[in-house]
Amino acid sequence: MTQLEVVYRYAATPTESAMRGIDNLREVYGIRRITFLAKELTVRVEFDASRLKEPSIAGLLKQAGIDVTERLVLA
Repeated sequence: MTQLEVVYRYAATPTESAMRGIDNLREVYGIRRITFLAKELTVRVEFDASRLKEPSIAGLLKQAGIDVTERLVLA
């Protein structure tokens, strides 16, 4: 099991329905943690790379209703 983190910037504060979608996203096998930083407009997702790939994570966030604008590089 390989744990990875990816951070995305989003454009607008998530709506209530988007947050419900994120709650459902927590049930996806391989996603360990989802953390929002409202001040920075970022969402950090910790996931199992042997189960999911980074483009899949971005797609799942968009499907949940999060307006993902860019992936940030972790230093």
